[in-house]
Amino acid sequence: MRGKFFTQTAALGVLRRFAGVDGLVLMPAFSVAAYWLGGEGGLLTLAVAVPLVFAVFARGRVAAGSAPDNAGADGFATEPRFLAHLDRVLDGLAHDGRSTACFVLVFDDADVMAARHGRLACDQMVQRIAERLSLSLRPGDVVARLQGGGFAISLAPVRRLDLENAVQIAVRLQAAATAPLVLGDMTVHPSLSVGFCLSVRAPALHAAPLLGAARTAAEEAAWNGPGAIRAYQPEMTGRRADRAALRAGLETALDEGQIRPWFQPQLSTDTGEISGFEALARWHHPDRGIIAPAEFLPLIHEAGLSERLGEVILYGALSAMTRWDKAGHRVPRVSVNFSAAELGNPRLPDQLKWELDRFSLAPQRLTVEVLETVASRPDDDVIVTNLARLAALGCGIDLDDFGTGHASIANIRRFAVRRIKVDRCFVQRCDTDADQKRMVAAILSMCEQLGLETLAEGVETPGEHATVAQLGCGHVQGFGISRPMALEETFGWIARHERERVKTRRFGRQR
Repeated sequence: MRGKFFTQTAALGVLRRFAGVDGLVLMPAFSVAAYWLGGEGGLLTLAVAVPLVFAVFARGRVAAGSAPDNAGADGFATEPRFLAHLDRVLDGLAHDGRSTACFVLVFDDADVMAARHGRLACDQMVQRIAERLSLSLRPGDVVARLQGGGFAISLAPVRRLDLENAVQIAVRLQAAATAPLVLGDMTVHPSLSVGFCLSVRAPALHAAPLLGAARTAAEEAAWNGPGAIRAYQPEMTGRRADRAALRAGLETALDEGQIRPWFQPQLSTDTGEISGFEALARWHHPDRGIIAPAEFLPLIHEAGLSERLGEVILYGALSAMTRWDKAGHRVPRVSVNFSAAELGNPRLPDQLKWELDRFSLAPQRLTVEVLETVASRPDDDVIVTNLARLAALGCGIDLDDFGTGHASIANIRRFAVRRIKVDRCFVQRCDTDADQKRMVAAILSMCEQLGLETLAEGVETPGEHATVAQLGCGHVQGFGISRPMALEETFGWIARHERERVKTRRFGRQR
């Protein structure tokens, strides 16, 4: 009798309802029910039906999310077909009072992912993410792969769609897209930013303006990311145009010397003497004046000009050293930031040696700064080899922004780090916040045990200066000492500092 109740039709009906990845959680319950209702025959039916139902209905969900009428060769809408579909959707909105929205997801680090995992793996990752996005949507929603990378999604029209609903959808899409992916023998952690535009806020009720607005919002999100979410606002268009104009002028700015280093001093906490300067890129725009690095450095990276910028800053830094020497100022070393692209160049050690010889400077007078996010990558053998060669040459290796990434002690050793730069987020208020002070003390204690020098970044007040010095930090840098300045201004600053140093309180180590 039990077998009559557990028919194949009933099994298929239940499984259809739960077809999807989350439905697998209920498989133990399905198995018990199958055996209780149908005995071994019920279990056999379940074993045959499950793969069939999941294959059929999961495929149906993907097809529904990617709109087969608009699908390209990979099963997802192409950008032209996506626009045609979106125009049809928008045409219908005027008649029934419903609304829609367009979402765009862009990769935060597409170039890095391609360099690290290879183009084939990245293509597989894009396909898998598109499938995930489809499974996160309803029938009638459309997923497209955009020209130039990223994804676009249009929602089937609904009666009520406000900003709060759209943000919740964006969060869900981002979560689906950024979950770890296993590709072959490696696990990939994609990072995507999301921009969206509601149809009621589009510049015009047509597909191209709506998609363009969502793209503008996605670019704004990526600019403020990684992993940010932004809703379209009209003023974003102006900011996007400004960035496009800056991007177009980057090569000219580098060639004509508009982008050059400014210098921020570093002091010894034991003696108060200048222990070095850090070279920081600044853009002297002929019309806009000084442009902050946060505005143009991401554009440098996007344009693939990181190595060109590095050459400009290195040349300016070494030139400054020779000018300080000629003026009789004692500046032991200059620090230069190197991007992952530069550090991954196998010719870098030879190029730096050639530049040092060109300026008749000892390697000990150049410090190579490496971001902790770079040092946290254990698979960059070229970077490890380059830094080992530079350390053997005599250059100092500073680990910048320490505490904000995930660099292990083992990687600190592998990267031949000589000095740790304690990030400003720990230094800030360390004189008044007991937790901050304990954090700085712990970092400095670890460095002492490892035999590493230390420098506190972002020191802004006399109290912070005194606290990090008393805790045993060897060097300090920040606005409390001096803001970055043009090379011409450094000569007067050095002279004033030397005159006033004897009058300044000496911050000794805590005994």
